Amino acid sequence: MNAAVTDYDVLRVFCAANGGYGNELGVVRDGSVLPDPDGRQAFAAKLGFGGTVFVDDPERGVIDICTPTLRLPFAGIPCVGTAWLLDVPELVTPAGVVGARQDGEFTWIEARAQWSRPHTLRRYGSPAEVDDLPVPPKGERVYAWAWEDEAAGRVRARGFPGRDDGIDEDEATGAAALLLTDRLGRALNITQGAGSQLLTAPQPRGWVELGGRVLLER
Repeated sequence: MNAAVTDYDVLRVFCAANGGYGNELGVVRDGSVLPDPDGRQAFAAKLGFGGTVFVDDPERGVIDICTPTLRLPFAGIPCVGTAWLLDVPELVTPAGVVGARQDGEFTWIEARAQWSRPHTLRRYGSPAEVDDLPVPPKGERVYAWAWEDEAAGRVRARGFPGRDDGIDEDEATGAAALLLTDRLGRALNITQGAGSQLLTAPQPRGWVELGGRVLLER
């Protein structure tokens, strides 16, 4: 790994209204300093965030997404966070072109649910049931959810990545939010984890918008 790579931003994506919660994301704005895929993977593992983005063309929004253990063609948090940081109208990912826009305090992307990693979407009868859930067995990627207010589209959710990358529970899961929105066919206001907020809205021809607040940590 290139030890000289130290210039990266740390964002928190899908924050609550008070600026708390959300998931950390690393972004290397100049991906050319570490062009080798194995080196990028090692650097992402060293940082230890759920996602690290390498920007290969900041003007066109070309990005490469890595977790500590693998490269992803698409992921919600990396795309929302990088769209906010670069302020570009689109991102180019291996999965396809992701639309992006800013709307007040929220950054939105537009993607296809099938680009997301598979999750078991498991509905429960009440938010309290979701809150009381234990961590599922290793290997099962579960997005547990319940209606807080069905008429208003308010959802309580928790994300369990099956201990992937050593994580028992995910504070915010953009990919699963896309999948749930695609299944329900309606806009959602999701509170996940300890207090992260994710907004979604289905769009024509199989697209889904995903929005949230982003803060720069350093």
